[in-house]
Amino acid sequence: MDIIISNSSGKPIYEQITNQIKNMIISGELKSGQSLPSMRLLAKELRISVITTKRAYEDLERDGFITTLVGKGSFVSETNTELVKEEQLKVIEEYLLKAVDNAKVSGIKLEELHDILDVIYNE
Repeated sequence: MDIIISNSSGKPIYEQITNQIKNMIISGELKSGQSLPSMRLLAKELRISVITTKRAYEDLERDGFITTLVGKGSFVSETNTELVKEEQLKVIEEYLLKAVDNAKVSGIKLEELHDILDVIYNE
């Protein structure tokens, strides 16, 4: 599993791990039932504390992305990916609504907003 930790990111390491694993599940890179590395192994591979990976796995489990079975490990949950994508779309819609409101207040036209979005999306 390829997880990249950025020390210059403003996000905590556990959150970076959580977000990257969520994205892998949503994109289908990680399939339902697939096992994840143990917390200790992931911590060793990323050269971080086991406490950090434990926090990431706990967040993933709380959000329904993984299931942990004592003595067996952690596995990608049998989640409805469409429901997960719908939740993500709702979050994105909220951000875009704020961006559009700011653009209107600043006098930025729709075409300019489209151009900005194209540039950001294609980075």
